[in-house]
Amino acid sequence: MSVLAPVRAIVLAAGRGERMRPLTDTTPKPLLMVQGRPMIEWHLLALARAGVQEVVINTAWLEEQFPATLGDGSRFGLRLHYSHEGRDHGGALETAGGIAKALPWLAPKGDEVFWVVSGDIYCPDFEFKPSLVDAFRTSDDDAQLWVVANPDFNRNGDFDLSPEGRLRRDTAARPWTYANLALMRPRMVGAVRTGERAALGPLLFESAERQQLGGLLLQGPWENVGTPAQLARLNALPQPSSSASR
Repeated sequence: MSVLAPVRAIVLAAGRGERMRPLTDTTPKPLLMVQGRPMIEWHLLALARAGVQEVVINTAWLEEQFPATLGDGSRFGLRLHYSHEGRDHGGALETAGGIAKALPWLAPKGDEVFWVVSGDIYCPDFEFKPSLVDAFRTSDDDAQLWVVANPDFNRNGDFDLSPEGRLRRDTAARPWTYANLALMRPRMVGAVRTGERAALGPLLFESAERQQLGGLLLQGPWENVGTPAQLARLNALPQPSSSASR
């Protein structure tokens, strides 16, 4: 494993999951079963395989279920920390607010890069490779985002991607959507105060305008799991051949 690889990541898991109701009335969306395990576990196993040692999970809705289900992370080969937004702030802080609150765990020295992944996406073949981290650290970008072709729920897209791997918004067409998977530096959310509710999207768009946002196409299956029908469709598929399934 590269000595430059980060040992920390955040899995975003604080949302209410309104479109997934009634299933999320009693279970947080990242803990719903996908292909035989809670959805969030696919990420935890992949992070552990890549050598990540510490993971923060931010929580709000039914947040007591996360430590009850996942424990301290030792069975995954990880140390899990829980950032309790519901307990501490009365509800979810949105994506940028959740990352900002977790920075003391993610970047204790103030300048470490870290992984960010949403707990409700399913991408079983993705590998959190140390080589990806090394490449990002040689850049001066605020973040490196993985993007996918625009799904039905975001037909207008978020970005264009230049041949040089720059994410842009000053183009007529935006054929790519942020896949909710990224490498980041703390300054990406540096303007967000601890405990502040703040969305990540506007910060990403500002970073793209400054030409400080890198992009890579996500290879392999990807689902932003949003509805009971989508969940049922995923669970009807054959088990993935990825080593994450073992």
